[in-house]
Amino acid sequence: MPTNGLHQVLKIQFGLVNDTDRYLTAESFGFKVNASAPSLKRKQMWLLEPDPGQGTAVLFRSSHLGRYLSAEEDGRVACEAERPGRDCRFLVLPQPDGRWVLQSEPHGRFFGGTEDQLSCFATAITPAELWTVHLAIHPQAHLLSVSRRRYAHLCPQEDEIAADSNTPWGVDALVTLIFQNRQYCLKSCDSRYLRSDGRLVWEPEAHTRYTLEFKAGKLAFKDCDGRYLAPVGPTGTLRAGRNTRPGKDELFDLEESHPQVVLVAANHRYVSVRQGINVSANQDEELDHETFLMQIDRETRKCTFYSSTGGYWTLVTHGGIQATATQVSENTMFEMEWRGRRVALKASNGRYVCMKKNGQLAAISDFVGEDEEFILKLINRPILVLRGLDGFVCHRRGSNQLDTNRSVYDVFHLSFSDGAYQIRGRGGGFWHTGSHGSVCSDGERAEDFLFEFRERGRLAIRARSGKYLRGGASGLLRADADAPAGFALWEY
Repeated sequence: MPTNGLHQVLKIQFGLVNDTDRYLTAESFGFKVNASAPSLKRKQMWLLEPDPGQGTAVLFRSSHLGRYLSAEEDGRVACEAERPGRDCRFLVLPQPDGRWVLQSEPHGRFFGGTEDQLSCFATAITPAELWTVHLAIHPQAHLLSVSRRRYAHLCPQEDEIAADSNTPWGVDALVTLIFQNRQYCLKSCDSRYLRSDGRLVWEPEAHTRYTLEFKAGKLAFKDCDGRYLAPVGPTGTLRAGRNTRPGKDELFDLEESHPQVVLVAANHRYVSVRQGINVSANQDEELDHETFLMQIDRETRKCTFYSSTGGYWTLVTHGGIQATATQVSENTMFEMEWRGRRVALKASNGRYVCMKKNGQLAAISDFVGEDEEFILKLINRPILVLRGLDGFVCHRRGSNQLDTNRSVYDVFHLSFSDGAYQIRGRGGGFWHTGSHGSVCSDGERAEDFLFEFRERGRLAIRARSGKYLRGGASGLLRADADAPAGFALWEY
C-alpha cells in the first residue's frame, strides 16, 4: 500500500456546542473563551489530544491558536497555554444522549456555562455542562478498522458494510457521516443507513444513530444500547458487538477520500491498464482497471493518476505513458487544462497527452485537438456534500435557494452526462440558475454544471452562463464569480 500521501488519516477537528446551540470559541484577544458563536468556523474548531502521561485524561487544543484549554482551581478557564500543564487535563464523560461532560481531572469540577460566562467550577452536571460534538472535517471519508487494517465498503451482494478491503477502491468505499439529533449516522454510497445490527435501511432511526467517542486519536461509534460498532466474523461485517467499552476492535480511523475518476478518449473508449503497463484507451466498460485515483499537489496544483494495479502514470521514453511508477516524481505530475466539458493533460515534457491510433496514450502533442481532449468523470461521489470558506451548502428554510454558511449540511445526489453533472437536492428538485445568478434547487429539468478540480480536495462549479458558483457575504449560493478561486472553491 503506498504511503506517500495516498492514505492519510484525517486530523479530527470538531466544535463543541452547548445547550443553547452556541459553539465554544477561543478568542485571540486575551486568549479568552466563550460560547457565543452560532456557527462552526475557524475559531470554533478544536483538536483532541491524548494525555502525554498516558492516563485517561485528554487535552483540548484550539485549531487556530495552537494553544490548550485550561481550568484553574478557582474555575477560571482560558486558552493560553502553549504547552499542556496540569490544569489542561480533562476527563470526557459521554452521556446517554451522545453529549459530553468535561471534568477537570486535577480539580474534579465540571466545565460549562453560557455566552462569556464560562467556568469549570460546577459540582453537579446540569444542562449548562453538556456539550455536543460536531465534527469539523468534511464528512465524506474512508473508514479503516484499526485492528484488521481493512477498509469498510458496501457489499451489495451480502447487503452489508464489511471491513475486508485492502484498499479503499471504488465508490463502495465512500462513507458519509450524517449529523442528526446530536449524534452521527453512517451512510453508504447508495444512501442507506447502517443499523447497529448490521442491516442497511433507507430511513434514519434510533438504531442508526451513534455517539462518537475518541480514544488515542481514534474513533469509536456507540449505539443506543451502549454497544460499539466493530468488524465481526471472517467477513468483517460492521455491527455492534458485545463490548460496552471500546477496545482495539472497536476503533477506526477516518482517511481522506481522494477523487476517483474514469477518463474517456475521443474514440469513446475508457482509458485503462487492463492489458498491461501501457495506459491505453481501449475498453468499453468502466471497472477497476479503468478507475484511477486522482491526487492534486497542494503547491503546484498538478495531479497524479494512481491505478488499481498499484502504479502511478508516468512519462517514459519517447513520450509514452505507463502505470509503473511507485513514487510521485516530476514525471508523474500532469497539468490539467479545463476546456468546457473536456480536459487536456500536459506532461512534464511540456507536451499534451493524446490518444494514438492504437489507443495508447502518449505526451507528444504541442497543441490541443480532438485526440488531446478527454471526458473526466468523478465516480466516488454519487452523493455530495459541499463546504465553502463560510460553511456548508444547505437548503434555506422555506425557500428554493441554497445557503453557503451553515454548520449543518445537506446531501445532494449527482448524475453525469457527457462531461457535465446534474445536481439533485431534497425532494428530487434539480439545481438550476435563475435570474441575476441565483442558484435554486427546485428545478423540474436537470441543468448541466461543469466540475473543475482545481486544488487538493476542492473543486470549482461552472454554470451554463460560464460563471462560477460562489458563496459570500449574503450567505446565498450564486453563479456570478469570474474566476475559480476563493469563495468559488468547494470542498467535496
